[in-house]
This record gives sequence, structure tokens and C-alpha cells, in this order.
Amino acid sequence: MRLLRSVLTVSAVAFAMTAGVHAYAAGEKEDSIRAPMPPGFQIVPSELEGPVYADAQGRTLYKWPQTNLRNGDAGEVQGKPACEDKVQRVNAGLMSPYPGGLEMPEVDTRPSCTTVWPPVFAAADAKPVGKWTILDRPDGRKQWAYDNWALYTSVLDKKPGDTLGGSVMMYDMGEIGVQRHPLVAEPNVPSQFAVRTTMLGRLLVLQDHWSVYTHDGDSRNKSNCFDACLDGWSPVLAADYARPIGEWTSFERAPGVRQWAFRGKPVYRHLSDPKIDSLDGSDIPRWHNVYTQRTPEPPKGFTIKETLVGLVLGDSQGKTVYRYLCTDDALDQLACDHPGAPQVYRFTVCGGGDPELCVKVFPYVIAPAGAKSGNTLWGTMYINPKTGKAATAETPGALNVWTFRARPVYTFAGYNGYGDETPSDMKAMAWGEFNGQRNGYRAIVYRDMYSTRDQ
Repeated sequence: MRLLRSVLTVSAVAFAMTAGVHAYAAGEKEDSIRAPMPPGFQIVPSELEGPVYADAQGRTLYKWPQTNLRNGDAGEVQGKPACEDKVQRVNAGLMSPYPGGLEMPEVDTRPSCTTVWPPVFAAADAKPVGKWTILDRPDGRKQWAYDNWALYTSVLDKKPGDTLGGSVMMYDMGEIGVQRHPLVAEPNVPSQFAVRTTMLGRLLVLQDHWSVYTHDGDSRNKSNCFDACLDGWSPVLAADYARPIGEWTSFERAPGVRQWAFRGKPVYRHLSDPKIDSLDGSDIPRWHNVYTQRTPEPPKGFTIKETLVGLVLGDSQGKTVYRYLCTDDALDQLACDHPGAPQVYRFTVCGGGDPELCVKVFPYVIAPAGAKSGNTLWGTMYINPKTGKAATAETPGALNVWTFRARPVYTFAGYNGYGDETPSDMKAMAWGEFNGQRNGYRAIVYRDMYSTRDQ
């Protein structure tokens, strides 16, 4: 019954997602708490993660939380920086079935962890402020930390607001490997609420991750949901002593009963949501999930289509669009999913090591000459298909391709008659190691409609 209802509603949802960026103004940005911070740091807006902490040059700050892999842990624990100047020349054997001690690709030019992730050093006279602390590095230098997590910047970030080094996105962004996370500033929301990064935007939820919604039938700071409406919807109540905070207000919906409103719209829980972080309530006419800010839409010519897993990005012909994901198995867990990294990983899973076959099996999504996305999340770059590395327009055979987060995107032509043929096909989903998450291809999912997550 659940699947049937989703199938019946998905077309309307897909239309709403592509027909304009919902009912929210395109320029709305998430507000954050202005907590004390040391000189030289700031909060800058990003298109994907919302407000992020940055250094004086606007470079996003990152942390590297320790994660358990199949054969051990990698990353950092609070208070102990582990990103070193030493070049890791062999793999660590943390991910079966590969034993440790194998030489890394392009080892002679492999960068160290600190080359890719420059530590945020603290001056000798720097003083801790609030959650901002100072740690001693193994090399004897001082490093800034937040909540005792050592802080770094990413060489992939080129301008303020870039978060190309990592993400905290839900829905298929959880690559296997020990990922770096941008240091997202605390959202300025009442304590009952939290904010989650999704492909659609920064999703507003309760602290227990149940989604909240607004209704078109309400007025500003006034609820019209009573009687039968309350059979399916529960107002999110505010305490008697609640005061306005940022874009939040509370109002009296009944004598002695107050309800929260965001940007003037009363908020509710959907009592029939089957899982946390749900978008199901927005399938009901005139009800909407709430976003503190919206993710920029894909460039003109892309589509958002229905598939068996939910709403997925397609190209101008409707073919599924894939991202390539890769994290290597050295102790420093460097990303290998971008054109500046060794391409042997990608060539192996897409063409058995043959770059020409790779391009045939997973063609780049070609960008028209002069194409612009209008945002920084999507862009274009020239690629040399023989090397997989960035090129220029003058490079013989170079292709001008679309990128997502400065990584090329692809379709799946397949081989031996096995490939995506119709818009509903996504045969390369999970293509590669560990369902495509460790080293492989994954579709760009906007809504994982049919899967459930633990509550």
C-alpha cells in the first residue's frame, strides 16, 4: 500500500521539484547562531551545507572524525590530530579483501595528508574562545580545534562558500571511507529543532529527526488546522515562555497553547510519516516540508525523474546521471573521486583499466559551449578523456563536461548490450566496490522515496 501511494504521487512531486524551487524564495539563506570566535575566523554561506565556519580567507574549515572500517579505525579522535606531513606510500588494509602493504597508485607524486588538508595553525599567543580550543600537533606546532576536533582546510576549495572537500549530506552521500566534514555553524533554531543537509536543501526537522511541515491554508502566525486536520497533523508546540528567535516566532493557537512558526508559517508533524527525515507529508496537497535554504537547481537541460528508488537526476534525454565516488585505503584516506586524483581507481571499475573503454561505458555528460549553471554547486570543466585529468580547451580531444561539486558526472551506456536505455533505467547504481560507495558509481538521488532508515 505504501509503495502504491508513492507511485501515484511521485509524478506530481517530480513536477513540483522541477517547476521552480518550491514555495520558498531562491535567495533565502539559513541563519546561524553568532557565538564568540577567535580573531581570523568567520561564518560564510554555502550553497549545500548552509552557514559554515571559515578562516580569514573564507576557506571552509573541516574536521575528520574517526570511523570504524572493516579491519580497523581511521580518522581522528577529539584532541589528537592525526593528519601528518608523511606521505603514505602503501595502503593500510582497512578494507577487505585487500591486504595492507600494497603500493599506492602514482606513489612518487602522492601528496601527504597535510598537503591536501592544510592544518589551521594557531599563533603562539592565540587564546581559546568558547568551543574554540588549541591542540598540540605531533610536530610540535599549535593547531586550532572546535569542540576539540582538529581543524583543516581543503586544497579543493577555491572561493568562500566552497565545500568541495567533504559533505554531511544525507541520502546517498555517505561514501564508505573516513570522510572529512565541513564545520557547519549551529543553525539559529529553537532547541526543539535541527537541520539536515539534503540534495533538495537544508531540511528542518525536530531533534529526533522527524520532519516538520507547513500548510498553504494557514495565515501568517495563525493556524487554521483544527478538528479533522488534527487527525493527521500535530502542531509543534512552543513553551509558554518561548520568545522570538531569528526567523522564528510563536503564537497562541488556543488559550494557553502556543505553536512555533518559521518565517511566519506554523509548523507541524505528519503523524503518518513512516520514517525519520521523511518527505512523505509533502505528497499531500498544500503541505510542504520546510527548508532553511534551498539547494540550487541543476542546470537547464537536466531532469528530475521517477525511478524504483525515488527521484533521481537525469540528463536532457532522461538517462540517469551518476557521480563517481572514491576514497583510497591509505591511513590518511584521501579522496580519489576528482580529476586531480589518480584515475587508476576509476579506470579499473569502469573499463578494466582501459581509459577508452571507460569513456564508452560511462560517457561524460557533455556541456554545451558557453554553458553556465548560475551557481557554484554545478559547473563545467575540460577533461582529457585519455587521462581523466583536467585539461584546457586547447588540449587535443578535450571534452567540456558538466560537474557536480567540481567532479564530472556521467551516464551509463554499458557494454555488450547491458546499459541504461530508458529513463527509468539505473543499471549502474551501486556499480563498483562496496555497492559503488568505496570506488564506483552512484545515481544522484534527490529523494530516496522507497527506502526506510532506522528510527
